[in-house]
Amino acid sequence: MPNLTDVSVIKDLCARHGFSLSKGFGQNFIVNPGICPKIVQAAGIDRSYGVLEVGPGIGVLTKELAAAASKVAAVEIDTRLPALLAETLAECSNVEIVQGDVLKTDLHALIAEKFAGLQVAVCANLPYYITSPILMKLLEERLPVKHITVMVQKEAAERITALPGTRAAGAISYAVHYYAEPQLLFSVQPGSFYPPPKVTSAVIQLVLRDRPAVDTPDEAGLFRLIRAAFGQRRKAAANSIAAGLGIPKAQVTAALEAAGLPPLVRPEQLTLEQFAALQSRLLH
Repeated sequence: MPNLTDVSVIKDLCARHGFSLSKGFGQNFIVNPGICPKIVQAAGIDRSYGVLEVGPGIGVLTKELAAAASKVAAVEIDTRLPALLAETLAECSNVEIVQGDVLKTDLHALIAEKFAGLQVAVCANLPYYITSPILMKLLEERLPVKHITVMVQKEAAERITALPGTRAAGAISYAVHYYAEPQLLFSVQPGSFYPPPKVTSAVIQLVLRDRPAVDTPDEAGLFRLIRAAFGQRRKAAANSIAAGLGIPKAQVTAALEAAGLPPLVRPEQLTLEQFAALQSRLLH
């Protein structure tokens, strides 16, 4: 089996298959041989798991997942890669490449078909340009998934895992914490990739909650409120919510006061519970 962390092997593979790296698909292949085993170990993958991978690239993480899990289904959007993967994963009989766009794939059906009787985890080196949409699809669809362990840009990792109510938090922090308990596991330097990206990466894990972190009668409305609050981050929450939702500022200020919150509170100072309380006041 080829050494997929050897740059000369990667270049030879790509040349023979007429494959060139696509910036459009955010392709940076892991060449540090210690990283993928560390990801799989951190994810706690064993034979009781079926693993959904997003964007297998040339298969370096896929090989490690296949060695640990019962089955791996890897969704790949790049139509040029399956032929290359057929070579690099030839000895991995428990891997199936699913050609398609993960954002347009029926993941419930895919999981039911591929992973019957298994616990399910998601593990991937996500394309940085599309990290948030992929994570939100995985969370919002309430898939039967135990946890999601992914490599993302470190700046995104810090925002995703930031605790609501803290300075580092953004709208994505609240959405992730609503569905899961996130943790930043470790950083990965640019030199661990080919070609090296301009930014540091990090591996995060999201452990899915059995039930959402807060109760709300209108989940979509809660997220609209949070997005509006962070739409003009430097302003007080009352201003940005009023502008984002198209409602009078006086109505928002009254709802803040009714929820026991100061009128000039900033969005990142609010907890998930406080956003839920504010939403219930705005509904009445």
